[in-house]
Amino acid sequence: MFARLKSALDPYILLLLGTVALASLFPARGGFAPFCEGLANAAIVLLFFLHGAKLSREAIMAGAGHWRLHLMVLGATFALFPLLGLGLAALPGLPPMVASGMLFLTLLPSTVQSSIAFTSIARGNVAAAVCSASFSNLLGIVITPLLASALMGGAGIQMSTGSIEKIVAQLLVPFVAGHLLRPVIGGFVAHHKSLVGFVDRGSILMVVYTAFSAAVVGGLWHKLPLWELGLIVALSGALLAFVLAATWGLGGMAGLAREDRVVLLFCGSKKSLASGVPMAGVLFPGPQVGVVILPMMLFHQLQLMACAVIARAMAQRRDDAAGGDRHG
Repeated sequence: MFARLKSALDPYILLLLGTVALASLFPARGGFAPFCEGLANAAIVLLFFLHGAKLSREAIMAGAGHWRLHLMVLGATFALFPLLGLGLAALPGLPPMVASGMLFLTLLPSTVQSSIAFTSIARGNVAAAVCSASFSNLLGIVITPLLASALMGGAGIQMSTGSIEKIVAQLLVPFVAGHLLRPVIGGFVAHHKSLVGFVDRGSILMVVYTAFSAAVVGGLWHKLPLWELGLIVALSGALLAFVLAATWGLGGMAGLAREDRVVLLFCGSKKSLASGVPMAGVLFPGPQVGVVILPMMLFHQLQLMACAVIARAMAQRRDDAAGGDRHG
């Protein structure tokens, strides 16, 4: 188990922690702050453009027929998670900003890249995972701000038509543009997968640096004691464990095939850092963003490590069963 956990650790986790440390010691100030914000926004636009170009229409058509599975994934993402978030936010004694961060985390859409990757590793239905994760991510561009406005009206949410327009312009428009240009640039993107990965991670690091810089300048580490950080880790771990168990169990109760249960497990339990950080930057006042994104950052790392271990274990069991059948 220790070896699996060690192999699940990604250098990206260290990069994220290093980015937080850099923003804490050398935050972007003065004229450098808007430059960093503009660079981060441009990187997010490029990221969603490349994700749109990467999405295969053949994969969409192949997985689109699993409508019951897609509805279950959306239900887990935008119904089960928010209900749990409301329960966490209502815990007595929970600091208000921690409560806001945990609730906002539960309103986010699913990830795309890691959901598909873990489904593939675990021998799940990859075509359906492409559809479920993509549907969740795109719908979340509209659903997440609306849920945040409805459930977090008293948490400093800056909700307006302009906020929705900014999120759509930053996330949805480049995604659609990239997908429409797939016939032209799809081959290039497919042959340079490392480019998407570099932009994916680099854009998030840039946004995290910008957000934490504003928070540090606003006195983040004077307002957030160490015990609150530990509390966020504990709550994130408990939330992830519950949703993993719930999605796997619900898939079994619904009679889904194993390959589809894998999709529900990995697509229904994820939350997107790539979508969540820029949304938080639009919806919350600058000094609050750093605290609000802490839970999603920590949850993101926990979900990557836990799902890496689970996916490899599921693949091993599948391979062992297939080997037994061949020898039987």
